[in-house]
Amino acid sequence: MKVKGEMGHPGQLGQPGLVRILCALCVLCGFSLPLVAAQVADLSRDGVGLVVDASPRAVDLARDFYVTITLTAPSGVTAELPDLRDRFQGFRVAENFAEKPLVDKEGRTTAVSRWRLEPDPLARRYRLAPFAVQTGDGSFATAPVLFDPPAAREAVTGEIEVNPTRDLPPFSWKLVGICAAALAGLALLLVLAYLVFSKVRTAVRVHRMSPIERALYELDKLLRKGLPGRGFYKDFYVELTMVVRRYIERQYGVRAPNLTTDEFLRAAGANAAFTQASIAELKAFLQSADLVKFAGLEATPEMADGATGKARSYLTTAARQHEGGRK
Repeated sequence: MKVKGEMGHPGQLGQPGLVRILCALCVLCGFSLPLVAAQVADLSRDGVGLVVDASPRAVDLARDFYVTITLTAPSGVTAELPDLRDRFQGFRVAENFAEKPLVDKEGRTTAVSRWRLEPDPLARRYRLAPFAVQTGDGSFATAPVLFDPPAAREAVTGEIEVNPTRDLPPFSWKLVGICAAALAGLALLLVLAYLVFSKVRTAVRVHRMSPIERALYELDKLLRKGLPGRGFYKDFYVELTMVVRRYIERQYGVRAPNLTTDEFLRAAGANAAFTQASIAELKAFLQSADLVKFAGLEATPEMADGATGKARSYLTTAARQHEGGRK
């Protein structure tokens, strides 16, 4: 920043007048400083006015720190400030606002440079280091400008509470209801979690069973439903034949559940794993079930028991034959 003006006496503006001029310049240039008390350092020398104005009065780690440097020279004198970015110690430079010099009626030239700084919380001191001001016929060095450090924190007093007491809420029926609802919700959540866990565990256990073990498990599960005792004979026969068909699919690879009885019997006849006796047994079992499922034959509990016996006999016999064939 370079200023050219007319020679005058050092400190000619004076601190109060200078502050008023600074405020007027701030209004004209649209730059506003925080409305707090400021500290002013007059570094004028050799007819050149140099004032450092800081705000707030003391460094506050929670706020930005503003520094305004005003350089004033009379006519005939050229004055220039160096780059001050590296002269601020304890701060990080955030912004620099340099203004165009102004000339008043008496020929004095004033230039203002404003800085917005961010205090370093780890710094030991906050200051503007000495710098050289270049004038038309030489230069002069300034003294350092120290800024008031942050106020010391209050010391923590008192002993640590080893066994603090807790303030319990007052007793009320509303509180009892909230606690009861919370406990009921927790119990319901635990029951649901147990049911889901049991279902998953059972599914994993069934998936790991051998084909005959799984078929006998499905047969026992069907019998526990008690469909014949409630008159649901058709549903019972449908599920009973599906137990046998799923066993054949898992054991022999024949897609029995998706085939009709005739299609299944033809596929079984072409499979070397089935003997003529087993095919005949399956044919009698499936055709008798079809009479109830599709022909409308009225079944009885005795017929349902007989069909169950035939299905169980076929499953155990087929399993023994398969194990014997593997040996």
